[in-house]
Amino acid sequence: MIVVMPVAGKGTRLRPHTHVTPKPLLKVGDKPVLSYILDDLRQLGVHEAVLITGHLKEKVEEYMGAEYPDFHAEYVEQVEQKGTADAIRLAEPFVHEDLLIIFVDTLFDADLTVVNRLPDDVAGVIWAKEVEDYQRFGVIQTDERGCMQRIFEKPKEPVSKLANIGLYYIRDWKLLFEGIRHTMQQPTGPGGEYFLTDAFQYMVDHGGRLQVEEVKGWYDAGKPETLLETNLHVLSTTRGKSPPAKEGVTVHEPVHVADGVTLEDCEIGPNVTISSGSTVRRSKLRDCIVGANAEIDGCDLHDSLIGNDVKVRGVSGQVDLGDHSVVAPE
Repeated sequence: MIVVMPVAGKGTRLRPHTHVTPKPLLKVGDKPVLSYILDDLRQLGVHEAVLITGHLKEKVEEYMGAEYPDFHAEYVEQVEQKGTADAIRLAEPFVHEDLLIIFVDTLFDADLTVVNRLPDDVAGVIWAKEVEDYQRFGVIQTDERGCMQRIFEKPKEPVSKLANIGLYYIRDWKLLFEGIRHTMQQPTGPGGEYFLTDAFQYMVDHGGRLQVEEVKGWYDAGKPETLLETNLHVLSTTRGKSPPAKEGVTVHEPVHVADGVTLEDCEIGPNVTISSGSTVRRSKLRDCIVGANAEIDGCDLHDSLIGNDVKVRGVSGQVDLGDHSVVAPE
């Protein structure tokens, strides 16, 4: 099995942080979002990857080479952003077997081993999550066997509450790429994009059964407020790490305080991640992600994203500071 991961997006909703860091390498629980996915793939025995790159592509390649040398990775640049179908189309020369497609701006709790137990006549799996605010998502309508009939984008009527989360297994990869070629010959969607869901519809219309499986959890990492929500989830489950007890330091779990962090006369948590080398003095932090080697002094911050090597002093409220920023009001 091979995995295809589109990582070309500019991450505009997470600026200024994505000016210098690719969105998949932004951290929750002091660990890049991409790493959570790659670690799950290791457990599944997947070590072949095709990454569709674009914005800051060299940083993605450097990270993969340094942290995941056991993955045989191919990189294809999506020079022009023409949508999800186009992104997967670029992987076709490297795909000669069944594949996973994973869009890496979300984390998920999914049983990927279901792919080893599929009936012979199933062409693939689409994972979904039941949601109440179905109008915000593409939702999947299923038949009596639990297979996809159609995907509706942001429907006004409640045709389904099964949201499409961007995680797919395709056994019949030849039919998939046939569907992508067909999609690329049709008029584009809004914004001049071609959608992978149209290729899935082609598969279904040509006899391919796409089984729909529900995930236990689905956690967005694509914008500041949801990045903080996802940080809370990982701290509450797998990534909590409290600092040693120290006079003058109050901790409200869950938090993740990396080794090498200096805390003095401060109150942190809940939902605070602080990366190595940072210092927090005379401050209160809650619902914050703090990068490496940052200095925070005399602040009362909440719902904030603070990059690497940031210096912030005497600030109260919410801030969103990219790497190397300095904020020190008079």
